[in-house]
Amino acid sequence: MALLNFKRRDVQTTASVTPEVEAFLQYYSIEVMPRTAEKVEDFRALLPEGTRIYIAHIEGTPIEDMVATAKRLAADGYPVMPHFPARIIKDAKTLENWIAMYQGEAGVEQALLLAGGVSQPYGDFDSSMGLMETGLFDKAGFKRLHVAGHPEGNKDIDPDGSMKNVSQALQWKQDFSNRTDAEMAIATQFAFEAGPIIKWADDLKAAGIDLPIHIGIAGPAKLQTLIKFAIACGVGPSLKVLQKRARDVSKLLLPFEPTEVIGELAAHKAANPDFNITHVHFFPLGGIKTNATWAIENGGTSGRPANAD
Repeated sequence: MALLNFKRRDVQTTASVTPEVEAFLQYYSIEVMPRTAEKVEDFRALLPEGTRIYIAHIEGTPIEDMVATAKRLAADGYPVMPHFPARIIKDAKTLENWIAMYQGEAGVEQALLLAGGVSQPYGDFDSSMGLMETGLFDKAGFKRLHVAGHPEGNKDIDPDGSMKNVSQALQWKQDFSNRTDAEMAIATQFAFEAGPIIKWADDLKAAGIDLPIHIGIAGPAKLQTLIKFAIACGVGPSLKVLQKRARDVSKLLLPFEPTEVIGELAAHKAANPDFNITHVHFFPLGGIKTNATWAIENGGTSGRPANAD
């Protein structure tokens, strides 16, 4: 009831929102960084209590800033999921210290494990699998571990443009999930076209990888901003959606919204209930307030019940 009151009090959902889109956006999550979080005076005015917030750890960000952001958000009623980028974590002792800081200051119980965006590891770890093999998250009682997914591949991992290495890594993580008590899901890089996303998700399921997928979606932003981030993050085939939009001068200055890709994914999910994409994860490239407002206007309630993945 509190979530419905939040939605009605602040913004109305648009008339064009379908039940399929509203269902697909339920329990969405969103990502912040310490420097972007600092610009938000009150998250409670933007996001319903219970919204899962990922905290991105960019190279050079002090762990103290990460923990302070987690502490603030947790105090406001949000379950936080900090990134643990393997390649910037020197060794197991450093990892253990980070876990202890997050738990001691913010009661963190979940994490997104990923390789990280640096080419040369700082120390002992070069992949999320190395972090998982330490057993430290299990020892600390973490209840949930998410891992990275790449619907359009990752040329840092597969320079030849194939999916070979990323697929093998996801299979290892599926096996890890099968042999442990870890509650796991795949959180993906953002993409702009539904077709390649659907094929990728279906291919994973056919290969025996049935971890729930939280699909990365770029929130509303200027077209130039999205193109810049897409190139920097290695988004491939679906970049043509933005490039086509850029050729239309009448649309060049208008914000690009994820209405089409979410609508198509939502329709596919409604027609195929066993489709393994279960949640939307927003990258607020045009700003946290802009993204949060768009999500609620388009039917997203966020928050999450105790048993939500």
